[in-house]
Amino acid sequence: MLTIHAADLLITGDSRPSVPGGAVLVRGRELAALGPFEELAAACPTARVRRWPGLLAPGLCNPYGPELLEQAYHPDPREADELGTEPVTGGALAALAMADARWGASARRGVQRMLAHGTVAVAGTLRRTAVADAVARAGLTEEQRFAPPEGTPSLDPLAGRTLAEATLLPLPPEGVDATFAVFDVPDEAALAARGAATCVATVLAGRLVYRRR
Repeated sequence: MLTIHAADLLITGDSRPSVPGGAVLVRGRELAALGPFEELAAACPTARVRRWPGLLAPGLCNPYGPELLEQAYHPDPREADELGTEPVTGGALAALAMADARWGASARRGVQRMLAHGTVAVAGTLRRTAVADAVARAGLTEEQRFAPPEGTPSLDPLAGRTLAEATLLPLPPEGVDATFAVFDVPDEAALAARGAATCVATVLAGRLVYRRR
């Protein structure tokens, strides 16, 4: 199936110029083309079209994989009255009974929150099997890092980092997995100011894995 994802602005993440009114053409799991929406729509008139507000860019890498998924617990919504809705860390985490199944469920919720920030990869070695499985099954990749990153762990890969620093890889050439994110901002400066919580869609290998409702 062919799908065109169109946005107000397309940023490739490399030396190629940005494309106002740009789009990417996805064939199955692969990126088939990118360029102005009108050109792609004319070349593939039967393709399904998804229109997004804002900026389409490469997916992001969160540098705090172990810190957010193995050193923090993401509460079940049914635990909100007791634990709140934000990740539980430190002494509060130590007080919880954390079996492997609970770590896995926490990681699945954490991964969903990451996808809602345009994250397509995490950096750092994941040592808990249940956590690593949750990340792999969601389609995120686990990237190597050589030292713990500075700063406070955040679900926002753009916290304290530029888009270039947070980008996993530029938008790929033809025939490579279509992985990208869309943010409801007009340009890169607005994205830096408002952060990755503006994400409205995340696509992993052609699959729409997050869509803001």
